Amino acid sequence: MPTPSSLIAGLDIGTSSIKVVVGERKADGRIDVIGVGTSPSRGLRKGVVVNIEGTVNAISKAVAQAETMAGCEISTVYATISGSHLRSQNSHGVVGVKAKEVSALDIERVVEAAKAVAVPMDREILHVIPQEFVIDEQDGVKDPIGISGVRLEARVHIITGAIASAQNIVKCANRCGLAVQDIVAAPLASARAVLSEEEQELGVCLLDIGGGTCSISVFHGGAVKFTTVLAVGGNHITNDIAAGLRTPLAAAEKIKCEYGSAVTAGVRKDDTLEVPSTGGRAARVLSKFVLAEIIEPRVSEMFALIQRELQKSGCLDMLTSGFVVTGGSANLPGIAQVAEHVFNLPVRVASPEGVGGLTDLVKGPESAAAVGLVLHGAAHTGTARAVSGRGAVSRTVRRVVGWFTEHF
Repeated sequence: MPTPSSLIAGLDIGTSSIKVVVGERKADGRIDVIGVGTSPSRGLRKGVVVNIEGTVNAISKAVAQAETMAGCEISTVYATISGSHLRSQNSHGVVGVKAKEVSALDIERVVEAAKAVAVPMDREILHVIPQEFVIDEQDGVKDPIGISGVRLEARVHIITGAIASAQNIVKCANRCGLAVQDIVAAPLASARAVLSEEEQELGVCLLDIGGGTCSISVFHGGAVKFTTVLAVGGNHITNDIAAGLRTPLAAAEKIKCEYGSAVTAGVRKDDTLEVPSTGGRAARVLSKFVLAEIIEPRVSEMFALIQRELQKSGCLDMLTSGFVVTGGSANLPGIAQVAEHVFNLPVRVASPEGVGGLTDLVKGPESAAAVGLVLHGAAHTGTARAVSGRGAVSRTVRRVVGWFTEHF
């Protein structure tokens, strides 16, 4: 049985689904997946919590599945935050080196100086990520500790988000009896699970396309240069299918997953599918080519929006390695071909890597953020804790305490 201190739990709160992944840290440093839970998301819109009860119920179901599979009780998690409220900016700080050599205290001071930026009252800083250090005009330094110099500069990447959005995520987790160890921006979580060091060094853009949002993160020189979240995703494709085929949304989602294609090339016009109708009318038989004609323009439009966003950021010329697409909507056949046509750069669809154990349960692109959270937790000293055994009574006690804390 795994020990509580060796367990790390990631809670990916998405627009379409809630996913929980439990990882166990081995003695040799490897991370094995030992539990996975998934539940349809009912309380989020475009990555932001809009229904507390619906989100709490979805989290509870996903956590229960993961606990049953892992044989433990999850008490602490790392959680994602997404939504178009996420913003990023690059900043710069300068300090004098107190001794002759750069120390950890000097690094802490220069990073604090770099993060001293004006932030609106309704926003908070989520991440401050060092890009590089400069010592006496020598740039490109990744680890300056021990290097002699008198002037230390830091270039950092700052990600901010709405305070209310982060508070609602923590509130939902607390209502489920969970403590949130850390909140991680979804683009960073996914990047940790699917990007190689070579891609990050040469320059790459990661697109995590979920149900209601598309997270964009650009890496160059081994550091993150730009992050943002657009309020477009797979649900927009589903809505177009529902309107174009005059079918309920649930049926449109099923049709997209089973028969959808992002490219019309290769789809035969004589291939058909049965489309449920609304209002109790009889189902109709339509060509799969018609379905592809609905999907392809929406996917092309989404990538065109992403391209404009990258052009505004000035990052488009950094992408030597091209694009990496992940997230649930990356499962749509032909999506890489459409992206290559729009961006005129190499594109690959990526699934999470870097973990062992039950890898068959997290092998899809939709698991990238949840696996990335586990890897993020493993890389930090404070790990998510889990209590061995089912412990239903203690879970109930924590929920009651959380409710009283929230209301009184």
